[in-house]
Amino acid sequence: MTAKNNKGLGRGLGRGLDSLIPGAGQEKTLQPEGPSHLTSVRELDLEQISPNPFQPRSEFDREKLQELTDSIARMGLIQPITVKKVSIGRYQIISGERRFRAAKAAGLKTIPAYVKDADENAMLEMALVENIQREDLDPIDIAISFQRLIDECNLTQEALSPRVGKNRATIANYLRLLKLQPEIQLAVKSGAISMGHAKALLAVEDANLQKRIVDNIIADDLSVRQTEEIARKLSAPKAAKPAKASFKPGQAGVSAEKLLAKYFGGKVTVKAKEKGGEVILKYKDEEQLISFLNVLKEHNLQ
Repeated sequence: MTAKNNKGLGRGLGRGLDSLIPGAGQEKTLQPEGPSHLTSVRELDLEQISPNPFQPRSEFDREKLQELTDSIARMGLIQPITVKKVSIGRYQIISGERRFRAAKAAGLKTIPAYVKDADENAMLEMALVENIQREDLDPIDIAISFQRLIDECNLTQEALSPRVGKNRATIANYLRLLKLQPEIQLAVKSGAISMGHAKALLAVEDANLQKRIVDNIIADDLSVRQTEEIARKLSAPKAAKPAKASFKPGQAGVSAEKLLAKYFGGKVTVKAKEKGGEVILKYKDEEQLISFLNVLKEHNLQ
């Protein structure tokens, strides 16, 4: 797949959640043809949401959390969190606490969230699997659905494989797309770049460099193979420069240092090189330099 057929990407970037989930911000069913009560995306006030007290993860990497915060401030939240309703107007996080914290730090007042009852796991799993089987889903939609099945239905990739009819390696490749920056995920959704292009970008760790490559893919209509080659070159470790060879002065050099230091009354260093070398006579002030000159005068060397 080439990347030329998306002239509207520039308009799409920056549109945030609405670009990824049309109609986000208003309640909508995940599977229009299925039971409408299974799950929905709503825009909830952050003050209505509480973290899960049983969240096994209590520490979050500060640097990565700040990166997510900056991204949400620029692009909005792409992947909604999932909550369960615990009382009227109150919700508890099932998955997405890191996104919740970052959204709060970014100054958001509301956040998109999937809302479901605590006992809906079986129906949610069925709805998500049916959703994945739709033909109109893009790779990011599929990746988000896979991640939701893992997070919310407590499935491993191995257990997920027979449910969705894809092998574990394929599932892993989709999930890796969620590690890309929001701008790049939007490029995949819009068709500006293919999943193959996106997978190649994962080899490059620098996010800014990834974005520059995406610009090149779109501008120059680069193939996946060309993108892989660029990523390979940029991610390859640079060869260390060979250390300069060092040479120690031989016995003659050591003797010269001692003799000249005694002769001038100052510090003398002999540096050996591959061929020859140099003698360095150091002085601390002009007075000492004059004394060196006087030594030379005494021996009629001036």
